[in-house]
Amino acid sequence: MHNERHFMKSLFAGVSLVLSLALLPHAAWAGSLTIAAAADLKYAMAEVVNDFRAQRPDDRIEVIYGSSGKFSTQIANGAPFDLFFSADIAYPRELEKKGLTAGATRPYAVGRIVLWSLKPELARTPLGDLPNAAVRKFAIANPQHAPYGVRAQEALQHQGVWEAMKPKLVMGENIAHTAQYVDSGAADAGIVALALVLSPTMQGKGAWTLIPAEWHAPLEQGYAITRRAAANPLAADFARYMASEPARAVMRRYGFALPGEEGK
Repeated sequence: MHNERHFMKSLFAGVSLVLSLALLPHAAWAGSLTIAAAADLKYAMAEVVNDFRAQRPDDRIEVIYGSSGKFSTQIANGAPFDLFFSADIAYPRELEKKGLTAGATRPYAVGRIVLWSLKPELARTPLGDLPNAAVRKFAIANPQHAPYGVRAQEALQHQGVWEAMKPKLVMGENIAHTAQYVDSGAADAGIVALALVLSPTMQGKGAWTLIPAEWHAPLEQGYAITRRAAANPLAADFARYMASEPARAVMRRYGFALPGEEGK
């Protein structure tokens, strides 16, 4: 009799648990999304995600920021990212060629670079005069894996000062890390993303000068849904939202040129 009572008690507990799970709010069954995003998107993407999340508060969305080249390697090695927003569209296109994306790579913005310093006089120094300026350390992102670093190198080469500046360079792992060098005073000046100096955190700090777009290859940026997220409806929904007018308005505020608006 005791065993029978124990069995019925266990059965009732099990049924109660199933019923409880069935009656849980939608949050328990909400979607989940992990985004790998280029570091220049640190502030713009945070706003876009907050706006998107307001429409679907039950969904779990995590954004990890870093260098596009490193993310590309990680995704190729099976890292669990659902969406990849790259500062260089070439990286997701390469993953697409390898069959590692769910569909085509799409452009989402064109980035710009600026000379930035907490000392306004340095920020206004022509790039060609930097070797003779009062610059002991100069920050750029590492060109080995950061698209903004490649463009910084191209701009310095365009002005004929790359070799002269090499001994003074400190290289950030990504463009946000590069900006930290300048912000902390570890570097006297640096070439960083326009989107970062326009952010609430850095706006009004020192001064910056926009580097002419003709001095470097375009910073065409693109995103792709990864193969692992092919059946994740939240990934498709977020990709659609990035093309919406509210999301585009945020991107414009951070100085990005948008697909179809580059000449405006």
